[in-house]
Amino acid sequence: MERCKLHEECGVFGIYSNDNIDVAGSAYYALYALQHRGQESCGIAVCDDGIIRGYTDNGLVNDVFTSNVLSELGGGQMAVGHVRYGTDKDHSRGSSQPIIITHIKGNMALCNNGSLTNYAELREELEMNGVIFRSVGDAEVIASVIVGERLKSCSIEDAVCEAMYRLKGAYSTVIMSPTKLMGMRDPYGYHPLCIGKLENSYILTSETCALDSIGATFVRDVEPGELVVIDKDGIRSIKTHCGTKPQSLCVFEFVYFARPDSVIDGSSVHEARMRAGAFLAKQEKIDADMVIGVPDSGIDAAIGYAQESGIPYGLGFLKNKYIGRTFIQPTQADRENKVRIKLNPIATTVAGKRVVMVDDSIVRGTTCARIVRLLRNAGAKEVHVRVTAPPFKYPCYFGTDVPEPNALIANRFGNNADLAKELGADSVGFITVENVAKIAKDCNLKFCTGCFTGEYACEPPVKAKKNKYSKKISEGEKN
Repeated sequence: MERCKLHEECGVFGIYSNDNIDVAGSAYYALYALQHRGQESCGIAVCDDGIIRGYTDNGLVNDVFTSNVLSELGGGQMAVGHVRYGTDKDHSRGSSQPIIITHIKGNMALCNNGSLTNYAELREELEMNGVIFRSVGDAEVIASVIVGERLKSCSIEDAVCEAMYRLKGAYSTVIMSPTKLMGMRDPYGYHPLCIGKLENSYILTSETCALDSIGATFVRDVEPGELVVIDKDGIRSIKTHCGTKPQSLCVFEFVYFARPDSVIDGSSVHEARMRAGAFLAKQEKIDADMVIGVPDSGIDAAIGYAQESGIPYGLGFLKNKYIGRTFIQPTQADRENKVRIKLNPIATTVAGKRVVMVDDSIVRGTTCARIVRLLRNAGAKEVHVRVTAPPFKYPCYFGTDVPEPNALIANRFGNNADLAKELGADSVGFITVENVAKIAKDCNLKFCTGCFTGEYACEPPVKAKKNKYSKKISEGEKN
């Protein structure tokens, strides 16, 4: 639960209806299911007879999309939607998605989850050619590249396929033209994107939990490098870019980002987190009386730890369900304040006990130290912290906005004993990089662990992200 600004993990959704489905309503319920991926802003765009209209705003899905707003969006054959996490530097409504663009060959709506490593080069090139931007997001750059290719192409899918040659880094994107719904996933497969079906209609979305929310069935995952095209003739695939890069799925999808009831690239998120907890129990034996998990993503891992170790599992915290994820709060001060009212330890579970506290990650250490103090104040005799992610030590350029290296607690303490003292814990331990790469049931999945090792499948950015007025745009100030 210890959060840095992990804002690039947005959620995307698209539906092409052949069954008179309420596409705006479907997008609303799907985005509600994807709310965990972003709580800063949200948006829906609907296409009706080639006309695209949309609505975006800052806030949660159920607050933004009132019955009046959904009614004004009206009906249509297609819709796309997006939930976004912003940063302390970018709260503007203008950065919300979907991005809607009108150009000489038509119009388009686009939603993206990811981070381009050649964002700065592409934006500079586009600006020099007269393109005007209203945000600092990757989505607008991607849309502009596609439009540029569309002016030279016979079809929108040809334009998107050509644009993929120019896009570097991570992107899982849904695109809506007047007649087609498309989904593209970067050749590395950094972020998830899957296909679903509802009667005779097709869906593209970030997680399978969104399919469940509208009664759709899972068809398959979009392959890394694949472009899926859905229109009146059905669904087809363009695999020109498949197999051109090594697979590098973000391991944090399984550790934290995704909902536990989702299945990503064939592997259950719930089972992966339980496996992570089991690995922690195998790595180091602890004499303890109780295993507890920090809600929400630490609970599955704690159950796995308890099953492997034989130490009983107990409900250690009551979570206030009306408070959003701690990391969603853009500033560190906001995140710390939220912790005070978000979690309350259950004293009858931990009092007088030697407790193993399982969490998904430690970034700065502030939140973890506060939670350890909560357990101490509730009477815990010992607190042993175990973490299902290795220590964060390096930047991420592909979707997880890890703070500067000097802000990472793992870089400030040379060993776990000193770190435990800083956190106020009796001990601290992390899953190894080798074991975190094995947590998915399908061990053939290849993960990106660059934020732990400094080794990346895709080359990091070579150019600083600055706008023309030299205001620095950090890696996390996009989307």
